Amino acid sequence: MQIEDLAKKKILILGFQKEGKDVFNFLRKLLPEKEISISDRDEKKKDKKLKNVRWYLGKNYLQAIKKHEIVFKSPGIPIHLPEIEEAFRQQKITSATELFLNSCPGIVIGVTGTKGKGTTCNLIYKVLKAGGLKAHFVGNIGRPPLYSLFSAKRDDIFVYEMSSHQLYNLKISPHIAVFLNIYPEHLDYYKDFNEYLMAKANITLWQKKEDILIFNKDDKNVAEIAKKSLAKKIPVSGKYYSLDQKVAFKIGEIFKIEAARVKKAIKNYKGLPHRLEKVGKFKGITFYNDSLSTIPETTIFALDYLKDKVETLILGGYDRGLEFKRLAQRILKSKIKNLIFFPTTGERIWREILLSQPKKPKLFFAFFTESMKEAVKICYQKTKKNKICLLSPASPSFSLFRNYKERGNLFKKYVRYFGRKS
Repeated sequence: MQIEDLAKKKILILGFQKEGKDVFNFLRKLLPEKEISISDRDEKKKDKKLKNVRWYLGKNYLQAIKKHEIVFKSPGIPIHLPEIEEAFRQQKITSATELFLNSCPGIVIGVTGTKGKGTTCNLIYKVLKAGGLKAHFVGNIGRPPLYSLFSAKRDDIFVYEMSSHQLYNLKISPHIAVFLNIYPEHLDYYKDFNEYLMAKANITLWQKKEDILIFNKDDKNVAEIAKKSLAKKIPVSGKYYSLDQKVAFKIGEIFKIEAARVKKAIKNYKGLPHRLEKVGKFKGITFYNDSLSTIPETTIFALDYLKDKVETLILGGYDRGLEFKRLAQRILKSKIKNLIFFPTTGERIWREILLSQPKKPKLFFAFFTESMKEAVKICYQKTKKNKICLLSPASPSFSLFRNYKERGNLFKKYVRYFGRKS
């Protein structure tokens, strides 16, 4: 999909959330007089202030696909609805990511992985800026990518965080691809793990010999995908923050940035919220917010990182059918005494802990709640001074909270609220 293809085609924006709105704003500036269609299940999405818009709202919103030649599908809309599958077969569906990659005159560094994308993108961006380069951070956390096309030049470098949903069905890859890791995730969206894996693989499968792939050689699935890539391969190894930093160093080398500047940029990096974020020490207890932990592997890493000072752990959330056996075994090896569970995976995690108990059972205080306020109150009641209370749910947030940000912000709010109370 090229920008010049848009003027004469009937365009539909399917899903009017964040990315859909970004696409609309881009198209409206590019084609101010063109009629653009917007389709969404939510009838409240209609905005009368928007001009030259045809709306298709309500339960039959997918019927609008038949009437259009180009469909910008928002990432959150399921890919295996019959109408969506048919639109893919007809090659109607495109995305902001595809349009950006096809149209950007500058260098694009695409970063994917089940976990660590945001931190790695931020580190790369800081390193590039430290080197005096014209770097831009776009994607889920950064600026909407399409709007950057209006001012993009050949010497601009765009660091693009790419989710599996954005990579799905792509037929183009960025000039520099970074593939961090792959764990079972989004299994309520994809048919199976392999489909999820192949969506992620698109970050490199369309690269050419002049392109570059930085990949985690310790991840077997990532390493197998790297073998199929035509790009110049740069292997790295490490876990989580160590891996993120090594990728940033490699980017510094590619762009010939002085090592001292790279080291300083990495040293000064403060981290992103909700990713093992230290909230502070209150009433002698140290609190960590790891709300972005939506899979068991990241909670295991958090326990490895914080070691035996974790005495209270908050777990649980929306159930995507993930396995919790390894997490249960790691908890049983820890010094944790208090476990606080949110539904619905909280019950599953607790059951797995009970099934994994050794002959001499390890005893826990287990609490079940649907309230973050209640969970934090229990933390203060049960956690000893000089110990750690960790929110690292190992599950998505959607059962009780809008998203991981709301979950993490509520945690921080009540930590401070109870921390001030005498």
